[in-house]
Amino acid sequence: MAVTNLFIKVEIEHDQREEPQKLSAEICRNILKVHGVRSAELSSFTTVEESG
Repeated sequence: MAVTNLFIKVEIEHDQREEPQKLSAEICRNILKVHGVRSAELSSFTTVEESG
């Protein structure tokens, strides 16, 4: 069986009080429920400030 690493960018909108690390942990927990997923983790994040 082959093992492939997928690097997926996910852009989310969230309240400023919500921490990106906690949100990503929840996303990772959900990804791990998918059949065949062996691991999921946050490698980095950036915050984009909205202009206007």
